[in-house]
Amino acid sequence: MRKADIARKTTETDVRLTLDLDGTGKYANRTGVAFFDHMLDLFVKHGSFDLDTGVKGDLDVEAHHTVEDVGIALGQAFRQALGGKLGIRRYGSALIPMDEALALCAVDFGGRAYCVVDVPLQRDQIGGFPTELLVDFFEAFAREAQANVHVKLLYGRNDHHKIEAAFKAFARACRLAAELDPRAKDALPSTKGLL
Repeated sequence: MRKADIARKTTETDVRLTLDLDGTGKYANRTGVAFFDHMLDLFVKHGSFDLDTGVKGDLDVEAHHTVEDVGIALGQAFRQALGGKLGIRRYGSALIPMDEALALCAVDFGGRAYCVVDVPLQRDQIGGFPTELLVDFFEAFAREAQANVHVKLLYGRNDHHKIEAAFKAFARACRLAAELDPRAKDALPSTKGLL
């Protein structure tokens, strides 16, 4: 049962999140930030996860707390659903085009948090989503999932397409890294004996 239910409540947000790593791409994401919901939907569909996210956030202040707290909760959900990580592939990477944009993402669920996001953007906002929050989301996810997450835009013109390519690449990389490896069914993918 590679599933997780996360409830995270602060004075700024109330996040409820349910994740199934072995899903079929079903999603119901309601964060109050339409563009972010769109990105989460893409992440779920292209990762073949099931994700239900409901958030009550202080959007009257700004979207920052909502986006970052969803990153925190999603990272916690991955960590919980991966459990002892026996039999997972551990590493995943993807190179994804979105029209004129091309993005690369590599993920390692190896137990160490590190995040590098190199996605230059020109616009400050897209559909109520402050574009600087892209980095905050990925950093929060990496920290809580205890994962290495590297996202790089190779090129692109349209900021919507750049971010979409990044999320799709992230989805595919997470999908590969979280998959069970039939050649290493109950093995831990590490020479250290601990992840």
